[in-house]
Amino acid sequence: MLEIALIYLAAAIVAVPIAKRVGLGSVLGYLIAGILIGPYALGIVGDQTDVMHFAEFGVVMMLFLVGLELQPARLWKLRHSILGLGGLQVVLTAAAIFAFCYWVFTMHWQTALAIGLMLALSSTAIVLQSLEEKGWLKQEAGQNAFSVLLFQDIAIIPILALLPLLAFAPQSSSKDISDSIIASWPVWQQVGVSVAVIAAIIAGGKYVSAPLFRYIAQTHMREIFTIFALFLVVAIALVMQSIGLSPALGTFLAGVVLAESEFRHELEADIEPFKGLLLGLFFITVGASINFELLADEFTTVIALVALLIVVKACILFALAITFNISKKQRLLFALALAQGGEFAFVLLSVTTTLSILTPEQTSLVTLVVAVSMLVAPLLLMAYEQLQKRTSNSAPEFDKPEQISSAKHVIIAGYGRFGQIMGRLLHAQGYEITVLDHSPSQIELLRRFGNTVFYGDAARQELLEAAGAHTAQMLIVAIDDADKTLEIIKLAHKNYPQLKIVARAIDRRHAYQLLNLKVDAFNRETVDSAINLAVDALELLGNNKEDAQRAGKLFRDHDRAAVLQLAELWGDDASYGVAVRQRMEDLKQVLQQDKQAQSDLNTCDSGDCEDGLTELADRPKKPDDSHIE
Repeated sequence: MLEIALIYLAAAIVAVPIAKRVGLGSVLGYLIAGILIGPYALGIVGDQTDVMHFAEFGVVMMLFLVGLELQPARLWKLRHSILGLGGLQVVLTAAAIFAFCYWVFTMHWQTALAIGLMLALSSTAIVLQSLEEKGWLKQEAGQNAFSVLLFQDIAIIPILALLPLLAFAPQSSSKDISDSIIASWPVWQQVGVSVAVIAAIIAGGKYVSAPLFRYIAQTHMREIFTIFALFLVVAIALVMQSIGLSPALGTFLAGVVLAESEFRHELEADIEPFKGLLLGLFFITVGASINFELLADEFTTVIALVALLIVVKACILFALAITFNISKKQRLLFALALAQGGEFAFVLLSVTTTLSILTPEQTSLVTLVVAVSMLVAPLLLMAYEQLQKRTSNSAPEFDKPEQISSAKHVIIAGYGRFGQIMGRLLHAQGYEITVLDHSPSQIELLRRFGNTVFYGDAARQELLEAAGAHTAQMLIVAIDDADKTLEIIKLAHKNYPQLKIVARAIDRRHAYQLLNLKVDAFNRETVDSAINLAVDALELLGNNKEDAQRAGKLFRDHDRAAVLQLAELWGDDASYGVAVRQRMEDLKQVLQQDKQAQSDLNTCDSGDCEDGLTELADRPKKPDDSHIE
């Protein structure tokens, strides 16, 4: 096991960076790595069917993360494209391939229908990964492609139920094709159990998961939170699989339910690395499964069938894009993105082999066609990208108004007493904010009052990215941990230079550090409130309101100037000590002279002096302290 793990890791480390550097993308890099180490190239690893079944769990995790990005309201808006566009794509593509296999290759109608159904499906892993990598997933074509893929995942369930009816083998053997514990039950009971399980997943995600996540989060042990997130995904996948449903569908529904949870960003950050690793492993196993001996023997036939599959699917998809009013510049992307075969075809092929619907030779040929089409899929998107670059001088076609979502203006890290005041003011001025806070109890309290707050550590780049740091205008760091504040600011400066950064300073030393990091604005958390309270104290001591407020303003101005000057000396103890003592003397002199000046003015106003105004005009208002201004 360790040897195989080492081989896979080494292949990925070598192939993927090279593929990315030459513009091929990570998916194609993983596929090439699999080809190189596979049994038909260098022969470093043998048959990897068992590894592929394990790696398919990466697709399950991908659907969970996709669900986390889709609030139920947004999913409801996609219902027409999911049912209409997705349903028509599967039906029309399956019908076209069935007709070709039945009349051209003169296959049995059962075999032709089975091949049509499995080739109608596309690769969720390759399509979503490639579109997200290139930034196309949120475009019109990407959203419609996702709708089609979601319907295909749902369609796996009736397809698996239909295949035993097409079997040439005795029906008694069909019990071996499924791990479902309810396969022998009456149909109405299977439907009832399936509906009940789905309802339980939705209800559990909505009402049970949040208290559990809060309980886990209060341990402040990041690994326990990660373990619980993985436990949730694995448990749902296992339950769905045990009753014969798609594990990917179950985790997708759980993700949709949790999309409105305050723990959404933390879940994304914890699951993402595992999803990436397993998907990479899956792509490598696909590459390793390509039978180059069969490809060499049947090269013309295989290439012709791959080309035919891509052309047929692309033409049907393009026609549907026109029918469903997808914009002209998005139609080609939509068609090319879904024109390949999919990983679920491998699952269906194992079932059809058990049922003797396909012969071993037909199974090998279809497996090779699907694998090669998946290998070609990233190349098609690369060709589209190059075509777009050549036509980039043409006038842009703007998105439709209903497709445009408001950008996040401000991210607030820390929503305690300090962050809430800033957040309320900005929100009242019409700015849209995203809030990250790492305190479960604080989040629970805030959500009781209707605040939208997400649980997460803003010092983690994946959380800042998920919160919209790549598009936001400003990051406000309002947490009460000085070291964590500096860590977040350094991360933001490094990865998101467009962000304006406003920070809460804990004390004077922290303010010096913020100045050295060149934040756009900062304020010490207690200075303004302390000065305002000191002004009230001066009034209570008998000073009039105007004099007290003027003294407070002089103190504030002097203190701000002092921070700017002393920040440059911080670290040099001798020079810093001398400068601090000098600034204290300066402050005392400024305030006393101002107090004396106001007293003289009041005396002259009462008529008790003759030359007071002349003397006051000649007296400097402050010592030589122009640097304060």
